[in-house]
Amino acid sequence: MPSFATPPVLPQVIGFDTATGAVTPVGRMIACRVTDLVGLCADETARRYMAEAGDPVVYEVVSSRVPETSGELPQSVTTIHPGTIGGEFHFTRGHMHTRARGEVYLGLTGTGGLLTFDGRRAVWVAMAPGTIGYIPPGWAHRSVNTGDEPYRFLAVYPGDAGHDHAWVAENGMGHRVMRGASGEPELAPFPRPAAGSR
Repeated sequence: MPSFATPPVLPQVIGFDTATGAVTPVGRMIACRVTDLVGLCADETARRYMAEAGDPVVYEVVSSRVPETSGELPQSVTTIHPGTIGGEFHFTRGHMHTRARGEVYLGLTGTGGLLTFDGRRAVWVAMAPGTIGYIPPGWAHRSVNTGDEPYRFLAVYPGDAGHDHAWVAENGMGHRVMRGASGEPELAPFPRPAAGSR
């Protein structure tokens, strides 16, 4: 066995159900509710109202059992449910990798996109089933559901990439993705948060 092999991880098949987002064998599972997006939405009043009126799940992440360690390539399937908070399409919290690592997303169902931000430039990457979104090192990224059905994607990333959610809270994402008058996504300015506002 090569010295870089890391037992007990063995070659394996990992199943995922495109229609439901289920991963087999399943690892960590996360459900993010409206409550968990405090300080991240354009309309905090609307977010608070929704949190108090049922606190619906905004998105779920189901991971495989491949560990988040150096040399490994963990996978996860994220499902973002359709809807808006104060006119802002449902989104993931977003994060910057703590190390210079890229990431790949594969669109599975629904329509959405990747909002990416390097601290100066914001780039919107539209996603649909069968499209691959590439996130280079040094770009914070947030996924957004811009449709009327669940938006689901597969993510594959280096195990030592790390997830820095605080970077997004401190620096913003350059833009927000709002529902326009016709229902189509529109990018709105996302100014850098004021000191102490997050």
